[in-house]
Amino acid sequence: MREGLTVDEAQDAIFEATPTLGAETLAASDATGRVLAEAIVSSRRHPPEDCSAMDGYAVRRADLQGVSSASPKTLSVAFEVPAGGHAERPLEAGEAARIFTGAPLPPGADAVVMQEDTDYGAARVEVRVEPAERDNVRDGGEDFEIGDRLIEAGTVLGSAHQGVLASVGRTIVSVHQQPRVAILSGGDELVEPDRPANDGQIVSSNSYTLAAQCREVGAVPTYLGIAEDRPEEIERRLRAGLSADVIVSSAGVSVGDHDHVRDVLEKLGCRLQFWGVKMKPGYPLVFGTIESTGTLVFGLPGNPVSTAVTFEQFVRPALRRMMGHRAIYRPVVHARLASGYRKKAGRLHFVRVSLEQDQEGLVATPTSNQSSGVLTSLIRGQGLAIAPIDATVLEAGETVAVQVLDPGFFDRSERGF
Repeated sequence: MREGLTVDEAQDAIFEATPTLGAETLAASDATGRVLAEAIVSSRRHPPEDCSAMDGYAVRRADLQGVSSASPKTLSVAFEVPAGGHAERPLEAGEAARIFTGAPLPPGADAVVMQEDTDYGAARVEVRVEPAERDNVRDGGEDFEIGDRLIEAGTVLGSAHQGVLASVGRTIVSVHQQPRVAILSGGDELVEPDRPANDGQIVSSNSYTLAAQCREVGAVPTYLGIAEDRPEEIERRLRAGLSADVIVSSAGVSVGDHDHVRDVLEKLGCRLQFWGVKMKPGYPLVFGTIESTGTLVFGLPGNPVSTAVTFEQFVRPALRRMMGHRAIYRPVVHARLASGYRKKAGRLHFVRVSLEQDQEGLVATPTSNQSSGVLTSLIRGQGLAIAPIDATVLEAGETVAVQVLDPGFFDRSERGF
């Protein structure tokens, strides 16, 4: 087992062991936000034929040469074509057909005049413009033809995709499965939120943070409970999670006398690949795989911020890869530091920051307390500024990369245009 990897090395090791999950079929209407496991190829033409893009009158351009509001022309209204209907016959010289949006263009017609450019006549209509070629006509197949590849495998389905799926009659689609994640908390000092915390006890918040992070990414969490600091108790609870795609444990992976998780994992057939990542917060992290099932195992540190940050850097990208996502990382922006930051060389630091926009761009302000136990620092900021592994000082005004954690950061209270 390797020890003391860089963040890049740890991510590479994890991704090498991370499979893309198989496919399942879902009703298309239930698949929004899921990743397609198949390409969508059109079995239809859309529109199926030339049709009107406006309410108005289908005409022959040859009948309306030189027409204007000052020199209108009157045509006979031969018939009406409603949306969903068809023309009774071809349009002949000197005729117009009343037509509505989406209705098929009558044979012989080559343009549509908007009703606003007429006198709205019923038996006869006065036309006051000379239409351009194919004016207000949607060509048959202009959206897609039979055999067109419309949506590629690996696409995350959104609202526009749902409309396209409906247009080609796809009510069932194949998408990648959602990973099942078993979450274990460990420590004699932990109690559930609905229980009183006596002397020396603390509320188990990590499992709730982790479950929410799993749901946000699209995984399905299962809570294994709090394991007491006894190997047999840890083993009993971990065994209950062996059928999951991923096991995530918080605490019990360090080097203390009561940190038993690593030993228990090895007993359960877990091949541990590395322990320790050169980062702050979050050095004591272990990763491995259950050889009999392929289950990924993450042993995260127990401090609340360390748990959340290591999930973001390692578990979340792995879960997105399992679900077939091509983009597995959080977005990164660049911002000016509002105040300086000092650190020791040797570890990459993830600095909790709030982000604000000024006239010169984004400004990142480190939260006042960077302790790994101050969970509220994560809700006071929108991202993590990256302090390079070899850096010792980041000066105020220096530009840094910031990993944006808040999905609402790019939303705005003002229109912006």
